[in-house]
Amino acid sequence: MLDWNAYRRELKGRIGELGKLSPDTLKGYLTLSGAGAQTNHLDGKTRELIALAVAVTTRCDGCITTHVDAALKQGASREEIAEALGVAVALNAGAAMVYSARVLDAVAAHDT
Repeated sequence: MLDWNAYRRELKGRIGELGKLSPDTLKGYLTLSGAGAQTNHLDGKTRELIALAVAVTTRCDGCITTHVDAALKQGASREEIAEALGVAVALNAGAAMVYSARVLDAVAAHDT
């Protein structure tokens, strides 16, 4: 397993480097990342729980370490995080079922 705290620190440094090389890329990302907080329809903890579920489904280690830190700072409990992860697991299984149906459809189309 990773040293998540060290990884998060290293990641921030590398993203800072990218920001110096391509400031508009970082600026655009920060705008997208902060857009939900501007409307405030969901509280910060809920947004972070969603982010963790998405991080799992997209297999993004950097997203995991960043959003674990943020979720805990927003007051998320281990139980709430586990429940959000359960949604991610269920959705991935559901997505696999849907895409399995697509494969069978492609096989059927190939046979015609």
